[in-house]
Amino acid sequence: MSSRPSSGRGARVAIALLSVLVLAVTGTVWWSTNLVIGGFNVSRALAEAKVAKSTGGAKNILLMGLDTRKDQNGDDLPSDILQQLHAGTSDNGGYNTNTLILMHIPADGKKVTAFSIPRDDYVTFAGVESRKKGKIKEAYGTRKAEVEDKLVAQGVSDRKELESKARESARAATIATVGKLVGVPIDHFAEVSLVGFYDLAQTLGGVEVCLNNPVRDSYSGAAFPAGRQKLSAAQSLAFVRQRHGLADGDLDRTHRQQAFIAGVMVQLQKQGVFGDVRKLQSLIAVAQKDVVVSDGWDLQEFAQQAGRIAGTNLTFTTLPVRGYATVNEQAVNIIDPAAIRAQVQKAFGQSVPGSDESAASDESSSSSAASDGATQAPHPVGYTKPASPAMTVSPTPSDGPTPDAGTTLRGGQIPCVD
Repeated sequence: MSSRPSSGRGARVAIALLSVLVLAVTGTVWWSTNLVIGGFNVSRALAEAKVAKSTGGAKNILLMGLDTRKDQNGDDLPSDILQQLHAGTSDNGGYNTNTLILMHIPADGKKVTAFSIPRDDYVTFAGVESRKKGKIKEAYGTRKAEVEDKLVAQGVSDRKELESKARESARAATIATVGKLVGVPIDHFAEVSLVGFYDLAQTLGGVEVCLNNPVRDSYSGAAFPAGRQKLSAAQSLAFVRQRHGLADGDLDRTHRQQAFIAGVMVQLQKQGVFGDVRKLQSLIAVAQKDVVVSDGWDLQEFAQQAGRIAGTNLTFTTLPVRGYATVNEQAVNIIDPAAIRAQVQKAFGQSVPGSDESAASDESSSSSAASDGATQAPHPVGYTKPASPAMTVSPTPSDGPTPDAGTTLRGGQIPCVD
């Protein structure tokens, strides 16, 4: 198995699925006690993205973990919070979607399937004007900067308005780009940032995980012995962020994310959250503050469905990477869009009309990264762009890792990972 060359630091967080999971399982009991779920941050980005919707009762949910050190209004997070996050300053991170997970819940709820999308997959963007291609994680930040620049040019100066409108369009671009890649409907989405993960993990009071080997990584702050152990909120963040020192870096980290989700499920059961209204209130309060959900999502129906599938096996698979290359001095994953579409469509039993033609077009453009005319992503207003070298591409991309066969998480089990 070939190892991915590491570059850059960045924070990579598996937070969206944790948030939706908490929302789902707590919502089940919340509704059963006749209390109303309200006050969530609601986004209408799905309408702007213009993606297809499922028919027949199945639902596909896109979970986005946003790598930003700012709150919903664009204000910097407090320094004491950043210190706990071990995530640098508010200038670090940008607006990358470093966690993207697409989950399929069939109408009968008997087999839940989820795909992790590697953040550095080199894809064709949708909903982005200034660039044709780039890392899938960059669609969000690139579109946000585009819209923000336009609004400033129109005389908009209110930071909250700039942040809100730009992030809405950024969400739409991410959703459209993922939809273009996988060729299946997207019915709902949820987004959470770094501080959202920390708040939720802290409210849970710790999560149990298991490591095959001891680890120590100064970049993420991970320093854990081998074996089963319970992590604090800050340690949980380090656990899912670590990529340095792992054989396949980012791809190995997806297994950390999946194992952490299993630990959350076990922790919720151990704490008796399902029957404790006060604990539910704490979790709901955090989710209302930190989670953004798509407009039109019937949370009552979803909570009831989550209750029915609580004991169902959940199969996680990381989408395959064909090889590694360097574009503009940035490490990227070379993928086969047609093969990815076929894999996801087969697993979900769904497809979007015209996705095969789109796959052929993407495959043609991705087969030669050197012919891509991508430009650099726009920077925040007031940024002075330094002189940059011409676009360069590594001449011989290295081979990718062995394709992920999938990991099935069963109720009550905590898998050991590297």
